Amino acid sequence: MQAFGRFSTNFELEYLVEQYIYIPEVDEVLTIEELEKMLEIKRKSVIGTIFLYNPTIAPIGYNTNTKLASQGYTFDGRFCELIFDNNCNLFSSAIKGGYRGKLIEIKYLFGLNRPNIEPTAVLEEFDADLDKYASDQLTRYDKELNYQDYLNIRLSGKFVFFASGNKFDRHHKHIINYVRNLSAQASKLGKTVAFMHDNNYDAQESAEGGYFLPAIATGKFKDVRANSFKKAFSTFPPSIIKSS
Repeated sequence: MQAFGRFSTNFELEYLVEQYIYIPEVDEVLTIEELEKMLEIKRKSVIGTIFLYNPTIAPIGYNTNTKLASQGYTFDGRFCELIFDNNCNLFSSAIKGGYRGKLIEIKYLFGLNRPNIEPTAVLEEFDADLDKYASDQLTRYDKELNYQDYLNIRLSGKFVFFASGNKFDRHHKHIINYVRNLSAQASKLGKTVAFMHDNNYDAQESAEGGYFLPAIATGKFKDVRANSFKKAFSTFPPSIIKSS
């Protein structure tokens, strides 16, 4: 598998604005030029979307220990190949079969390319931003680079798999509504919406509450979650899976 992305920066904050993973045929390697040609015909080449929380990822040759700008990265708006993060490692082992030879778009609730923002005071700022999103008020983080405009979102392919997380405090009502609206809009656009849920909520309650388990877990849930993700992607399109 390969991962590709485009980065942007504004007011010294760095964002991942577009990302795709390519599930290759055997021994196949995709070039940037080939990727760009595939993206000219998204209807045929992009088969779905996976939603995650926020990125912590870097181009090959760079790292996530410091800002990309401090490492000399040039924000030229072009695609570059990415080093694998934990999500990509899981995707590489789990997504095969009918997904080969196709692109999957990776979208994020928040495009800020920064580690360890869940849970932090940053969430308070995101929640406040989302309260202002539909207005003319200024937001702390870039509206276009950090957030998804759910009413105008473009989704290619047949499915949207939400692995965007479930650790939002109840008072983060604007974030919860944001996730719920993204899921509802995906359904409205005719996409198959899939995700993992646990014993706390059934599938319908999870969808209604924007409660979608992340693909990566730690401790005793690490293997359980990874196996549940693999099971979800053992079908095409992926399935709703209870992970417990």
